[in-house]
Parts: sequence; C-alpha cells; structure tokens
Amino acid sequence: MSPLQGYLTLSALLFSIGLAGALTRRNAILVLIGIELMLNAANLNFIAFWRFGPHPAALTGIMFAIFSISVAAAEAAVGLAIILTIFKNRQTLEIDEVSSLKN
Repeated sequence: MSPLQGYLTLSALLFSIGLAGALTRRNAILVLIGIELMLNAANLNFIAFWRFGPHPAALTGIMFAIFSISVAAAEAAVGLAIILTIFKNRQTLEIDEVSSLKN
C-alpha cells in the first residue's frame, strides 16, 4: 500500500464516521461535530493530493486546506450561534423537537 492510499483510506474512514454521526444524531451539537469531521477528512485529502501530486513545491494543497479551515470556523461560529438561539427559545437541542424557527 502506498502512503497516498493510506491517507485516502484514513480520510474515507473519517468522512464515513462524520457522515454517520451527522445523519444519525438528534443532538444539534453532535451533528455539527459530524460535519466538522467530514470537513477535516476533505482537508486530509487536499494535503495528501498536494504532497503526492506532480508539483509539491506549489502550495496549492495547503492554500485549499487553509481556506477550508477558515470556512469551517465560520460555519461553526454561525452554527453555534443558531443553536444557542434555539436553545434560548425552545430549551432543547434535539433536532426532531425543533420543527421550525417560528415562535
């Protein structure tokens, strides 16, 4: 097994765990954790393909990963703000109990 295959296997495993967590959990914070795990799997792919690609001297993989990390940080901040607002209004974090954002 080449090192690239090892990284891609690890990334696929992380993505699968994150997807399962995002689809099966009812707690909103655990769903956000699953989404973050999927984004980290994508970052691992960016870095692996950059490192084992034809031009590792060009920092394209690192730039994509840094951009993805900044998008993930913004997503986490907005997601947590929405979750805190829902908890303040509804006193629950269960996704099934919050059917709409109306009062």
